[in-house]
Amino acid sequence: MWFLGLGLLLVALKFFEVGPVAQWSWLVVLSPFGLALAWWAWADWSGYTKRKAMEREEVRRQDRIDRQRSQLGMLNSRSRDRRR
Repeated sequence: MWFLGLGLLLVALKFFEVGPVAQWSWLVVLSPFGLALAWWAWADWSGYTKRKAMEREEVRRQDRIDRQRSQLGMLNSRSRDRRR
């Protein structure tokens, strides 16, 4: 996501001819988009994206379980320690 934001910033600076970016070639200005594409391709290929999604789901699941146990008065010290 950082590459995408950087690319948008550089395109805006190039388009409005602000600072030294106005003199840079379009290839340099557009290169963050290529880096973003490479990052997303690698993240999908390596399983990084899926692994992060599974970690978020696991945290949400555990929070939901802990919240339900707390409401029932069943939250024990082991459940609290696991969240830290």
